[in-house]
Amino acid sequence: MKRKTTEDERKLFQTHVATAILKPKVSKPTAVKITRSKTGELDGNTAEKLRKGQLAPGARVDLHGMTESAAHRALHSFLVRAQNDDVRLVLVITGVGNPQAHEGAEWMRTLHGVLKEMVPRWLNERDCAALTSGWARAHRRHGGDGALYVYLRKRK
Repeated sequence: MKRKTTEDERKLFQTHVATAILKPKVSKPTAVKITRSKTGELDGNTAEKLRKGQLAPGARVDLHGMTESAAHRALHSFLVRAQNDDVRLVLVITGVGNPQAHEGAEWMRTLHGVLKEMVPRWLNERDCAALTSGWARAHRRHGGDGALYVYLRKRK
């Protein structure tokens, strides 16, 4: 048998709900999947060698510990320098980010780092896309999920 709520209990409940600070429920973040859409522009032999890790990068840049804006500038200037040095394949190390979802600070709630998510976007922007002919996730021996191969266009 259910007990009926009193008028005082209803008022108390309504005032509590009205004054309570409701915390928004944070949805579980989804894993960022790096697409390989740009590798389609590479010939099949080069894409296969990249997938197997048979090509050695001619230069590398490590973006660990950089802010988003500093990493963006560093990536673009690195790609320009590498292309001027006639390097065709470079390795961009982003790191895997924070693999654990913490209950603490908001910035720790994402599954992957900002750079891991942003570098593929930057590579598709006009200034970087003009320098590159394709990119793909790096082989395990070159960093796996925490790095990308970037294949540069020939200098004009």
